[in-house]
Amino acid sequence: MTAESLENPPDPAASVHAADKLTLLERREIEARIVGPLVRGFARAFGPERTLEVVRAVIEESARTSGRELAQRLGASSLAAFASCLDSWSAGGALEIDILEQSSTRLDFNVTRCRYAELYRALGLDDLGASLSCARDFALAEGFSPDIALERTQTIMEGATHCDFRFRASGSGVEPAATPVPTDRA
Repeated sequence: MTAESLENPPDPAASVHAADKLTLLERREIEARIVGPLVRGFARAFGPERTLEVVRAVIEESARTSGRELAQRLGASSLAAFASCLDSWSAGGALEIDILEQSSTRLDFNVTRCRYAELYRALGLDDLGASLSCARDFALAEGFSPDIALERTQTIMEGATHCDFRFRASGSGVEPAATPVPTDRA
């Protein structure tokens, strides 16, 4: 540090604004380049099963918090408000989505291309992608609103041809699906 940098420290708000300009895909790449090697190191030291259990728990709690914050920013926790975020999650071509049905109680879509999955594969982290990325989806919806349930039976990250997202708002007759049991290894 120089005397000048001590006298004129960087504005922390400026770095927050710079981070806001990144797409979600760009943020996930930065995270993966840091977290991936850490997960691998912890898996070697403490075992892959326990490591992934802890990683998933931390990722899911972070996603629940993000869901609550998102609902607060939007000023609504309806399925329509949740659906309004699809563009930001797809920004920069991150996802190619086919909307199948959208109403006040249903949001059904398939992801036919997932650059998040491509990113994790390119970084050699394809076995961690489901834990670092896909595991967020159920918890994000839960944090956004306890009245929104997600059912998803397959993902591109885990080798399927598409991801099948089926969101239901309360009263639509669908109970929340349990988060799938992780099958990936560190």
